[in-house]
Amino acid sequence: MRATMIYGPRDVRVEQRPDPVIQRPTDALVRVVRACVCGSDLWPYRGVRETPKPRPIGHEFIGVVEETGAEVAGLRVGDFVIAPFTHSDGTCENCLRGLTTSCENFGVWGAVDAHGVQLDGAQGEYVRVPFADGTLVRLPQQPDPNMYRDLLALSDVMGTGHHAAVSANVAPGSTVVVVGDGAVGLCGVLAAHRLGADRIIAMSRHGDRQALARRFGATDIVAARGVDGAAEVRDLLDGRADSVLECVGTQESLGQALAVLRPGGSLGFVGVPAENPALPIGKLFAHNLRVAGGIAPVRPYIDELLPDVLLGRIQPGLVFDHAVPLEQVASGYTMMDERKSIKTMVIP
Repeated sequence: MRATMIYGPRDVRVEQRPDPVIQRPTDALVRVVRACVCGSDLWPYRGVRETPKPRPIGHEFIGVVEETGAEVAGLRVGDFVIAPFTHSDGTCENCLRGLTTSCENFGVWGAVDAHGVQLDGAQGEYVRVPFADGTLVRLPQQPDPNMYRDLLALSDVMGTGHHAAVSANVAPGSTVVVVGDGAVGLCGVLAAHRLGADRIIAMSRHGDRQALARRFGATDIVAARGVDGAAEVRDLLDGRADSVLECVGTQESLGQALAVLRPGGSLGFVGVPAENPALPIGKLFAHNLRVAGGIAPVRPYIDELLPDVLLGRIQPGLVFDHAVPLEQVASGYTMMDERKSIKTMVIP
């Protein structure tokens, strides 16, 4: 099969790889219909995270079941499925509590799983899915191809934006600030709107992203950063926000998020912390600030969000503003790296 490999900074290649096969009776093989490039894929692409040796890359996909292991009970060949960006067994204590990203058998596509096994990357033609019953979400029927991008968004960015909003205690009537205008931040705007927030401020300096934020429910846009940005938010809200969604993962973005949060407010953080930002514990203590978040347990969120996608109530797939064939995936990375694309879809 053809699959994307990352070799190092700004070096991604499409290569021939061995076709995956069923290895365990709980496996399924999925033919990838759509995949995409994630903002977190840019960390190794930019060299922020090292790539000690070449590996598959990509962790978001939707597709069709091609084969199942003998113990897979809930899936059949031909089923259309959404794959959350991590696999999980669905039966351990953490999974049963809804924390599928803390599964005892946790693994991320393209990475090495909890048992030291290299997993297939999503930016390829096929993926072997361990613990298929616990991982994959089966659609009740074959979807219209026009819906593919919305379904693909559920594999990561919509669930992650929703996790930020839930972690920040967004509720009907609340005021919300979203820090970060990538696909996750924009989906955070959509999630806050879906949960009934009354005022949603998107912090964005890019016209295309500002327009989509407004389409997703943002009531205001703030382009300024730092002290000036915080002052503008305070003017708009006549104070500070009840909830702030941090969707970047840097020290700067974390500082901006805390600067616009009211005493007693809630911060939901989902930005991948590539730079390992530090929390100012003294400030949290002094103002009774609540902080929650982390890697989003997307698998149970898909069950919650899928009905709204199928009914057309939300269209998170609008974050995909470019699409490339698999052979041109390197150009998808370049566009996202240069902020010429919000999120690029990959078509095998």
